[in-house]
Amino acid sequence: MWRGKLSFKIMENDLLKRITVDPNMYHGKPVVRRMRYPVKMILDLLAAGMTFEEIIEDYPDLEREDFQACLLFAVKLLKSSFTSVQAK
Repeated sequence: MWRGKLSFKIMENDLLKRITVDPNMYHGKPVVRRMRYPVKMILDLLAAGMTFEEIIEDYPDLEREDFQACLLFAVKLLKSSFTSVQAK
C-alpha cells in the first residue's frame, strides 16, 4: 500500500508541474504549461460537459494530462481553502 501512495504522490507532483503561475502572464492566474490556457477556462469547459477529446479538438496544443493537472490543481486549492476557513 505504501508503495502505491508514493507513486501517486510522484504522479501528483508531475501533474502539478504542468500548472504555472507567472505574474507576467495572464495577470498571474494559473495556466497550463505556460501556454496561456487558463486553468479556469479548462475547468469551465469540463463543467459545461465537454470531453477531453472535444477540448483537444478545439485546442490541439493540450494533452490529456493537462486536464488531469487542472482537476488536481482545483482539488488542492479547494482543500487548502476549506482547511484555512475551518481553522479560523
